[in-house]
Amino acid sequence: MGNTFRSSYLLWTIRIFTGIIFVFSGLIKANDPLGFSYKLEEYFQVFNLEFLNNYAVIAAVLLCSLEMILGTLLIFGFWKNKILLGLLLLIIFFTFLTFYSAFFKVVTSCGCFGDAIPLTPWQSFSKDIILLILIIFLFIRRNDIQPLLKDPYNASIVTAAIVVISIGIGVYTYNFLPFIDFLPYKKGNNLPELMRIPEGATLDEYKTVYTLKNIHTAETKIISDKDYLKTEIWKDSNWEIIGDPETILVKEGYKVPINDLIITDANGVDHTDNIIENPTYNFIIVANDIQKSNLSALIKLNNLAKEASEQYAVRSVLLTSSSAQMAEDISNEINWVTEIFYADGVPLKSMVRANPGLILMKNGTVIEKWHYHLIPSFEKLEKRYLAEDRQ
Repeated sequence: MGNTFRSSYLLWTIRIFTGIIFVFSGLIKANDPLGFSYKLEEYFQVFNLEFLNNYAVIAAVLLCSLEMILGTLLIFGFWKNKILLGLLLLIIFFTFLTFYSAFFKVVTSCGCFGDAIPLTPWQSFSKDIILLILIIFLFIRRNDIQPLLKDPYNASIVTAAIVVISIGIGVYTYNFLPFIDFLPYKKGNNLPELMRIPEGATLDEYKTVYTLKNIHTAETKIISDKDYLKTEIWKDSNWEIIGDPETILVKEGYKVPINDLIITDANGVDHTDNIIENPTYNFIIVANDIQKSNLSALIKLNNLAKEASEQYAVRSVLLTSSSAQMAEDISNEINWVTEIFYADGVPLKSMVRANPGLILMKNGTVIEKWHYHLIPSFEKLEKRYLAEDRQ
């Protein structure tokens, strides 16, 4: 009796734990499916599948949903044979990807838990190995798993609701920005502060190593610069340095959250500081790939910027990673009124998960962000923010 109880308790514990991990993993990624799609594009590039890039967002939403659906149904105990087979195939696939990423160093972060919990490829691989073991255990014991609802009709209704909710979360966040922003450009952050190392922060520690060779015995050894001086081996004419000294990171120090944002004009002149540190309200219109931007949204943002600049001391700029020629073509097409600047696509994708998106800033601080589906009217912006800065 005691062994049976312990076995049943262990099965329940593993079942709930595994289900929660999959639900959490899917939910975190579904919070930011566009960000997850960027990670999928990295994998597509590694495996020469760039033709799938146009379907990356759809794949991201479906994959996030699948994790949540399988994890939730495992907890409920519905359709146990199919669910456990699906989980087993899914974790084998994930384990292969994380091992490939770690071993060949092709994708530095797997995106398993989105930007909320960054994991190295080896950490992700270790996590997947543990989950693989747990799922194999559950698969072997699948006949002992009992559903929470015995009636197939009720189970079908609950399953349908789970599927709709799981897919709906990803669809919603893709169209209306993440529920929780885990990126350094989130609301309330001061960008200049995140672009510099704070006073007293620990810096990276490095050491230089030399490869020495004994000219008589051909013996070689590697020695650090400190030991090289301490042992005074440099005075020994029997040893000579071969090759170039190598610098090795010993201990990682403080990492600047924003280290890749450089905003330039068409001539390459740096305008980063005067844009993000603007003391008045600042409209940052982000259109990472201007060719793929929603044109009607760009027109709406253009009109909003025009109206705001006519009545208030608001500086409006467009940031894009597209070429100056592409930006000029769009500008001529819709009579663009704001200044146009250029930045790398990586930070622009992190600024706002929309193309285009709008960021309201003041004194370097992100006041608010909007997806192009939720662009506010001038009247709302005026009432809530701009009126305090009336000229």
